[in-house]
Amino acid sequence: MSKNERKRLVILSSTLSRLPLYHCYLKDRQREGQHYVSATVIAQSLSLNSVLVRKDLASISRLPGKPRMGFSIAPLLGDLEEYLGYNNLDEALIVGVGSLGRALLAYEAFEQYGLSIVVGFDSDEGLSGIRVGGKPVLPMSKLADMVRRLGIRIGIITVPKDQAQRVCDALVEAGIRAIWNFAPVHLDVPSGVLLKNENLAASLAALSNELQIAAKSLSA
Repeated sequence: MSKNERKRLVILSSTLSRLPLYHCYLKDRQREGQHYVSATVIAQSLSLNSVLVRKDLASISRLPGKPRMGFSIAPLLGDLEEYLGYNNLDEALIVGVGSLGRALLAYEAFEQYGLSIVVGFDSDEGLSGIRVGGKPVLPMSKLADMVRRLGIRIGIITVPKDQAQRVCDALVEAGIRAIWNFAPVHLDVPSGVLLKNENLAASLAALSNELQIAAKSLSA
């Protein structure tokens, strides 16, 4: 295990969730022609605490900030991209070519973040052979062969919840090592397989709750 991989294991998940925000912000500033930015300015722009921003950036970069100038944007972006894996393009497949699956297949910006969805699979034989965003859609019967041939490690699940565990099992059996699950259901995976759940309903419920709290505070 490399030094960077060991470091990745101990970083807080809360910190990891903020790193892409810093990357996006710094990219925007770089496009505007800026060369330096301070942790204080980053914090103010993203509504964060400046001490927290400094700690987050120090966890992935040894770059010192210059007095009254801040961090040099270009090398800091390089450290963020190396840590987040944006420089190492991972290929992925998606199972479930419905509305959400098609949207993800056609979303080109994933490649900026080190992910390339190269093929889709669906149990509907009528979809076999079509292309979405230039990516082929294949029948489930070809999934295992494509995983082995292309060395794909990431699988994305966008099927109804009653089909999700069966699809998950098929991905694991085919050799997939990481699963991004959009189905609103708990999935069981064996040790050694990474699982990231993206529950859109839960996110919407949290947003609605926060909206109600904000509305009450304004009316108080």
